Amino acid sequence: MSEDFGQMLDETFKTIHTGEIVEGTIIDVKPDEIILNIGYKSEGIITRNEYSNDSSVDLTTIVHVGDKMETKVLKLNDGDGQVLLTYKRLAQDRGNKRLEEAFENKEVLKGKVVRVLDGGLSVVVEDSRVFIPASLVSDTFEKDLSKYLDQEIEFVITEFNPRRRRIIGDRRVLVKAENEEKRKELFERINVGDVVEGVVKNITDFGCFVDLGGVDGLLHISEMSWGHIDSPKNLFKVGEEVKIIIKEINGSKIALSRKFDDENPWKGAAEKYSIGNVVTGKVARMTDFGAFIELEPGIDALLHVSQISKEHINKPSDVLKKGEEVTAKIVDFDEENKKISLSMKALQPDAPSEPEEKKEEAAEEPVADTAPEEAAPAAEETAAEAPAEEAVQEPPAEEAAEDTAKEE
Repeated sequence: MSEDFGQMLDETFKTIHTGEIVEGTIIDVKPDEIILNIGYKSEGIITRNEYSNDSSVDLTTIVHVGDKMETKVLKLNDGDGQVLLTYKRLAQDRGNKRLEEAFENKEVLKGKVVRVLDGGLSVVVEDSRVFIPASLVSDTFEKDLSKYLDQEIEFVITEFNPRRRRIIGDRRVLVKAENEEKRKELFERINVGDVVEGVVKNITDFGCFVDLGGVDGLLHISEMSWGHIDSPKNLFKVGEEVKIIIKEINGSKIALSRKFDDENPWKGAAEKYSIGNVVTGKVARMTDFGAFIELEPGIDALLHVSQISKEHINKPSDVLKKGEEVTAKIVDFDEENKKISLSMKALQPDAPSEPEEKKEEAAEEPVADTAPEEAAPAAEETAAEAPAEEAVQEPPAEEAAEDTAKEE
């Protein structure tokens, strides 16, 4: 009788098979497992690992008693008499089906970036994972992909092979198409001289590239300021918003500038730095032929080596140092070519002349009474007397010998 009752009871439960999709009602929830009534003689259980890929998830915060769930049968007996179910794999199967349809229809999908890998991004779409290689993330190569973590991005499926676990996504093709549309729109509305806003995208030693909205413009180091810039990295940061001027448009290339006209230091410079004015500035840089003195940001003047001192100097670095403050006189101003020449030598005193006391002493010395005209005859008389003195000199030795012989 008991056997017949057991058989009748078993017949009231449905028959299930491995791989079958079943629906159940949650009758208990623990942090690491879910227990369901699936209308079978045994209860169904979903472990944390079969619910999510997140090993730290607390299931009590996600599902509740009384909720209905569709699951997939993994084992009819998990060893404890319960049916082992999976929610994760069922969701993946459905997600793969969704990805397959998108692949065939070339549909644009949107998914969340759950991991940043060495070679690209891992994106989840309806519990199925898609890998987007780094080369297909953007239209330009990005070494650091961390900014995409937890972001939702759009892409298309370019390869679908779930058996080999190769589901490849491509975001670059969408970025290129979007940027091309933005580029077209941008070139239709900008003109040389326009002041626009952009975002610093990349910084190099010679300048930085600014994203104007799908199009990058080059802000050269020489156009970053009216003053001297040692390095663009000292002035800008990637991601910084900047206001710039469209300086030139050459085909698809855009040259930018931050030299705003109202900040031009050369306005009014003719009066401020007119010839003869004495100015003070700092040594900005030096060459063998001279030193460039920064009078103010954007205005440098040349102090030629010959104008540094009245003494001979081989090169400016022998007497000047970078950053040293100097005072000089403006000796030339060329507004058209924006050139100013300085001279320190012009401010230096002349070499000391003969003292006034010595000049006064020389003036008081007595002057000879004999006039020049009287001095000449005296000289002639002296010359006339000279032969007479020679006549009384002793005779030559030969004549003396002859006289002695005669006497004998």
